[in-house]
Amino acid sequence: MFPKKFEAILFAFFMSFFMSFLMSFVVTFINLGIVDNFVAIWLTAWIKAFVVAFPVIFVVAPNVRKIVARLTRED
Repeated sequence: MFPKKFEAILFAFFMSFFMSFLMSFVVTFINLGIVDNFVAIWLTAWIKAFVVAFPVIFVVAPNVRKIVARLTRED
């Protein structure tokens, strides 16, 4: 287990990992369909997307949490 102080980094890592993985698959499929080298093209797109997504999520997530906190209330 990781110490609590790494929570923001771990959240950004896993959120960017899964979202970039799935979204790069969907966008690659929409744009190309299933072609002979689909997996190689998709994984190349995924790596590039992940490199961008990780720092973006790390920076944006705290602001998104604040926005959500303002838009929600306790029941």
